[in-house]
This record gives sequence, structure tokens and C-alpha cells, in this order.
Amino acid sequence: MSVIELSDVEVEFHRRGHPVVRAVAGASISVERGQVVGLVGESGCGKSTLARAAVGLLAPTAGRVVFEGNPIVPLTRRARPKDQVRLQMVFQNPFSSLNPRRKVGAQIADGLESVEGLSRAERATRARALLERVGLPAVAAERFPHEFSGGQRQRIAIARALGAEPSVIVLDEPLSALDTSAQAQIANLLTELAADLEIGLLLISHDLAIVRQVAHVVYVMYLGVIVESGPTENLWRHPRHPYTKALIAAIPHADGAGVIPEALPGEVPDPARPPSGCRFHPRCPLAVEICSREVPRMDPVGAGHLAACWRAGET
Repeated sequence: MSVIELSDVEVEFHRRGHPVVRAVAGASISVERGQVVGLVGESGCGKSTLARAAVGLLAPTAGRVVFEGNPIVPLTRRARPKDQVRLQMVFQNPFSSLNPRRKVGAQIADGLESVEGLSRAERATRARALLERVGLPAVAAERFPHEFSGGQRQRIAIARALGAEPSVIVLDEPLSALDTSAQAQIANLLTELAADLEIGLLLISHDLAIVRQVAHVVYVMYLGVIVESGPTENLWRHPRHPYTKALIAAIPHADGAGVIPEALPGEVPDPARPPSGCRFHPRCPLAVEICSREVPRMDPVGAGHLAACWRAGET
């Protein structure tokens, strides 16, 4: 059963004198307990916008976000409702997501305030235990964020999210600011946390290699819409959408292979002026006349595998 479900979510941005930007144009995603779900796509495709809608930082223009059976209430200046504290988020940049003027133990203890019955001393003890859970020494609680590396800061951010005893953590590009070694370590940590604590993870990333390493299910997003989804290995071995194929082909290899194919020219179009029909058709090597006229549905192409492509059955 899904612990969080996004159904036909749309997010629009309005600016006076400018066209409406439809950053998310009807996306549906679900995450179960203990499951790592990857959301991938090029920069500017709407991944981060969808992540913020999932946790209530943005109010959807249309569609629904349901967490543990209840609709998400968009955040205001008031405290988040108690039944939604178990939905947490880890942001992209660990250098800006932590308060530089406070010790990390105190920042982790803030998340523990949602756990009823804990005294201040108990919160401090629990904060040290959470630091150890993410691979840092308990004494790190007495240090400031600037005393840690980027990977260590991201571990601290994860520990802070764990303080709320979450059911789901949404991670928006949590590895992009880290070096390769730190990326691998944090990816392994996320896999362990999902399995050991039965936490659902929604991992937003443009790094398909990392997503393949940790995710059970992958959603591929292009220009505000989901174009393919399915079990990770099935999607990697048998991609059915031309965009997914191009992303996989672009993954670097040790032999130097892995570049953007010539069959995928150009950049993601302006979301304020999206193409008609299939949004990918201007860049698609397989496009035919119907692709520019009609929007394809997400249809089954295998066990648990869906693709929105008029020619998915031919690939």
C-alpha cells in the first residue's frame, strides 16, 4: 500500500505580463514503505517542483497529494499538522540547509520535538544516536556545520530528517553537490535506511547511475510529465520510451563511452510554450505525424512497466 501518492499533480507559476509556466503537467507517483523510488530527468523538467509539491512547500494547481491516507496541507507560517510531520525532505545543498550558527546536535534535536514525551536531555541523547545511525560519531553533536565535509553535512541533514520518525523522506538531488566517493557512501546509507527502518524514499536525481544503484522503481520525467515508469532493472534493460533510451545511453562509462546521442538534439523546450501532442516529439528520432497531434497515454508495456509513447510497442 502506498504511503504517499501523487495523482495527476499539476503546478503552474503565474507572473504578470508573462505566459503561465506549467512546470508540472499531470504527474502521478506512489511510494510504499521500505521502497526507494527514483525520479529522473534533465535539469528543468520539473523534478524539484514536483518534490516541493509532494511535501507541501508548493500547493498543486490541480491533482492530489495524499500522505498516509490524508491530503497534504500546504505549509504556511503555522506548524505543520502533527500527522504530516512524518513526511520529511532533504534538500540539494548541505552547505545551505543547515544553520551555520547552531551546533548540529541542537539542529537534529529540533526534529525530535515532534516525538511526544521526550525531555530536552532525552532529545540530546537521541540526536547523538541518530548521528551514529548515519555513520558519524556521537561527539559530532557538539560541532558546527562548517567543521564537516559536504558528505558529512548531508548525513547530518538525513539524521535531522530521521528525528521526526518519518514514513517518507523526499530527497531533492541530495548527491549532486558531493564528490563521487561521498555520493556512493550516501547512496549506500539511503539503501540501508529504507530497508532497516521501512522508510519510503523518493529520490530526485539527474544521475541515472546512482538511481539504478539504489531505486526499486524509477519514474522518468520530461517537461513536466512522466513518460515512463517501471521496476528499475526492467526499465534499464528494456526502456520503451526514446527519451529514457537517450538518458541511459548518455551515462558515462569507464571506456569513455556515454555521450548525448546525435539523435537527441536540442534542449528541453520552454515549459511556458510546450510542444503540442507528445512533448518530446521535436527531439525524438522516432516521431511520426500523430506524435505532434495527440498526447500519448501511459500504457502497460510489461509487468509494472508503463510508457507514454505512440511507438512504444515497436521498440
